[in-house]
Amino acid sequence: MGSSQPTLRWRSDFEKFVVSSNCERRGWTRWVPGDGEDWNFFWANVHTIKQLFNPETGVRLGGHQIVNHFPNHYELTRKDLMVKNLKRYKKELERDGGGDAELDFLPLTYSLPSDYALFAEEFRRSGHSTWIMKPTSKAQGRGIFLVNKMAQVKKWMAQQMSAAARGGTEPYIVSRYIHNPLLVGGRKFDLRLYVAVTGYRPLKAYMSTLGFARFCNSKYTSDFAELDNNEVHLTNVAIQKHGETYNEKHGNKWPLANLKLYLQGTHGQEAADGLFSSINTIVINSLKAVQNVMINDRHCFELYGYDIIIDEHLKPWMIEVNASPSLTASTDMDRMLKCQVISDVLNLVVPQDFPESRMWAHQREGAGHHPRRPAPSRVGSFHVLIDEENEMDRKREARFQSMRSHSNMKKQFF
Repeated sequence: MGSSQPTLRWRSDFEKFVVSSNCERRGWTRWVPGDGEDWNFFWANVHTIKQLFNPETGVRLGGHQIVNHFPNHYELTRKDLMVKNLKRYKKELERDGGGDAELDFLPLTYSLPSDYALFAEEFRRSGHSTWIMKPTSKAQGRGIFLVNKMAQVKKWMAQQMSAAARGGTEPYIVSRYIHNPLLVGGRKFDLRLYVAVTGYRPLKAYMSTLGFARFCNSKYTSDFAELDNNEVHLTNVAIQKHGETYNEKHGNKWPLANLKLYLQGTHGQEAADGLFSSINTIVINSLKAVQNVMINDRHCFELYGYDIIIDEHLKPWMIEVNASPSLTASTDMDRMLKCQVISDVLNLVVPQDFPESRMWAHQREGAGHHPRRPAPSRVGSFHVLIDEENEMDRKREARFQSMRSHSNMKKQFF
């Protein structure tokens, strides 16, 4: 960073090498409570964010401060709320006459126990199908299981009612299981993709090229006898790493670039490009689904971890969105990748002239204000997915040029 930049103070409420090493390498000073100075950058967990934005705390962030979560990030990252917002967004588009083909990326999903009757009816109608049940607020594969009999769901419901009587129930979602996943070497995998959002209104989002595929230990089978075998069905590293065949050298992960090459070789360039274009569309639509309910605090940004499954027809399905994608490295390559992702995020949200650049971005042009700077189209591995502000600027410029051209024609005529 430039020598003229003042030293920034950073803080975090958990120890992660990929965060601390990036801050230290930039020469930033770790904030110490009570040292008489404010912090500038805060990498916080979601529980701290809830406290930070609680009106009762009386905390007001300054223009020189930025945090890594929006106040109600859970509108997209809590599974049941994500489903609710996507369904509402789909209805809004249908009401406005828009098509819904681009929103067909979420497996049929119900919230339990609230949608139990609807789910039971669909279960009976769909016959011998498999469904996957997930707690709405847990991660790393905890509490997930597959069902193919209504008796299994009824047993779970009875347990939920018993837990509710003791005040310990937890809502779930149940989704139609993607029974025909694309396989590599006979194994199921999903994608972990990194998406950075720097603002919701107008929407501005970036996608990183440094994602990866996560593979299961065991070869995939849809045999009902293997429904309880998590090493066949769940790609979470927290689950797979305990298996006997887990590969500690590569951590059951494959860089996204390698997967793209594989798909180009097996399905062709056009099909591979079409797949990743569809994934980009999924991300954009999921962000638009929560755009109007998200508290668009200018002190916030978000690094999401998107989980995508590809089926045998190269159709991508969005499984969930993580507010705190794992920053723990399982291998040396994994550490390098995550360090680079965090470095690129910091370069995106804390540029060299921070905090001035951050404050300028939220000012209108005019007397005493700096001209608004266009957002960069690429920062490291992150490339822009959508920039509504830039799109609005282009439309304004096009209207201006049209009006000027029309005015010139009138002058020539008269």
